[in-house]
Amino acid sequence: MLLSYHQELLIEAGCDEAGRGCLAGPVFAAAVILPKKFRLPLLNDSKQVKPADREKLRTVIEKKAVCYAVASVDNVEIDKINILKASFKAMHLALEKLQQQPEFILVDGNRFYAYGSTPHACIIQGDGIYASIAAASILAKTYRDEYMQQLHTTYPHFGWDVNKGYPTKQHRNAIREFGDTPYHRKTFRLLPEQLELDL
Repeated sequence: MLLSYHQELLIEAGCDEAGRGCLAGPVFAAAVILPKKFRLPLLNDSKQVKPADREKLRTVIEKKAVCYAVASVDNVEIDKINILKASFKAMHLALEKLQQQPEFILVDGNRFYAYGSTPHACIIQGDGIYASIAAASILAKTYRDEYMQQLHTTYPHFGWDVNKGYPTKQHRNAIREFGDTPYHRKTFRLLPEQLELDL
């Protein structure tokens, strides 16, 4: 069972992002404040949850959370400021949008830029430890998947309905064949270096 909180005194928000390792599309982040006694048996790190269950969880989280917010930073800005800064910026934007400001922030991962003077803790694999981070991971993932699904209708060759912009074989083959799109991250290595030398 996931832990309800990291400390008991302060109002805590969990934060996580989705889409950091993608070749295309924005990075999404979510911030969630859950009630202290929140229990949801299926809740886990979004990567460990089946897509259909993620959708069910999203509905419950949105209904039961004290408050939640989702934000994104697009590929153009990712190329400008780098993906790590873009991930932190998306988290800050999500935190800013919360109806109630947290007094303590739990972040999935090992690094974070301080959000004003609000104390935070970085928790490696926190989305499998704390309910609020797991809830944030579910929201970030489902919102991003939905966005990539919409983009897929305009750019069907890349298989974004399935790979969501991650570097799969199908995605890379489509880049080879059709070139990149306005949604690709130009600073990412879209194609691996050529392995064979032309002799």
